[in-house]
Amino acid sequence: MFLIRMKKKFFTLIFFCLPMLVFSQNEEKPSLEIYGHMMTDIGYNFGQLDPQWFDVMRPSKLPSYPNEFGGDGSVYFSIRQTKLGVRVKSPTKYGELLTFIEFDLFGVGKMAGETAFHLRYAYMQLGKFGIGQVESPFQDADVFPNTVEYWGPSGVVAFRNVQVRYMPLQGRNRLTFAIERPGASADEGIYADRQELEGVNFRFPMPDISGEFRMSRDWGYVEVAGIFRRIVWDDYQDDNVDLSGNTWGWGINLSSNLKVGETGVIKGQVVGGKAYQSYLDDASAEIGVVNNPDGPSSQPVKGVAMPQIGLVLYYDHSWNEMFSSTIGGSVSSAFLSDQIEPSAYQQGNYISGNLMYYPFPNVAAAAEIIYIKRNNFSDGFNSHATKIQFSFRYTFSHTFYKN
Repeated sequence: MFLIRMKKKFFTLIFFCLPMLVFSQNEEKPSLEIYGHMMTDIGYNFGQLDPQWFDVMRPSKLPSYPNEFGGDGSVYFSIRQTKLGVRVKSPTKYGELLTFIEFDLFGVGKMAGETAFHLRYAYMQLGKFGIGQVESPFQDADVFPNTVEYWGPSGVVAFRNVQVRYMPLQGRNRLTFAIERPGASADEGIYADRQELEGVNFRFPMPDISGEFRMSRDWGYVEVAGIFRRIVWDDYQDDNVDLSGNTWGWGINLSSNLKVGETGVIKGQVVGGKAYQSYLDDASAEIGVVNNPDGPSSQPVKGVAMPQIGLVLYYDHSWNEMFSSTIGGSVSSAFLSDQIEPSAYQQGNYISGNLMYYPFPNVAAAAEIIYIKRNNFSDGFNSHATKIQFSFRYTFSHTFYKN
């Protein structure tokens, strides 16, 4: 049944994109590309991990107390990184219209832990304008190291969001602005079970606003990006307590790729701010709870924006045409509010290294080792895990042109 559902979804994507092939307004030929990769991961976790996240390394999914997920040591097999995409290029009198849709099999949300349809991209771009789901301008995709572990460094900005973007400067140097779908999460801490919080809901009166500027040179590039957002929460419960509030969220992301001779690249990122955590790979919630002794009696506690920082440093090296390696690490650390549970996730460390082998075109095999560590907020507990993963990937791409 799963294969039948995937087959139906694939042909739905094809039929969605095929009409773009007749959108030609000049003599250039429209094209349709089908691309993706087949990928199998086999690994062994020496520690404990949340069973719903058995094939990825997320520090926040490590145990928050001893033996939360049973004993140490587990083997896994996974094909969830397999992906498929359709890309259509259609010439028009206004320039080339680019449309692409891509999905993989990594179930998230309610489908966490399952091999399930997971939409990655649904995006179209014409000239300097784009709309749909794609990487946020706040993210620098080129900082992501050449690793095979799916989730990646805990402190990296990694978020594909629905957006409308304007790109006044494209090419070697680029400038991008976007308005994006808003969202946030809250950690109610020690008050999570209180009835007074049951009627509090988020509201987003404006979209997230993001932007980036990149300057490229022969030695690499530097990039600065930012995010700005408004978060409101309303208390609809009819009682003597009013926990309504609002805050501004923001983040600044500095990143770079620096070439090391002809064979190496140093990749780095430093990101910080408040209430922007949903854009990070593995972070705390945006909003926390603090006591409010100086406030009115109707507001004994209040919500606050929690600060967060993320650091990434990796080195990618090409040994020759058949071998490459990547080594580095990352940190994601939150400054939690004083009423957060002592066992809450505060800091995650991520260190990895690999050896990639390319025996012939379109085929790669890799051996990778990853170490992660979780630090709780204030109870002194920490947990860690080490994983060895072997991955095998076949990449394909076929392009069709209109006669």
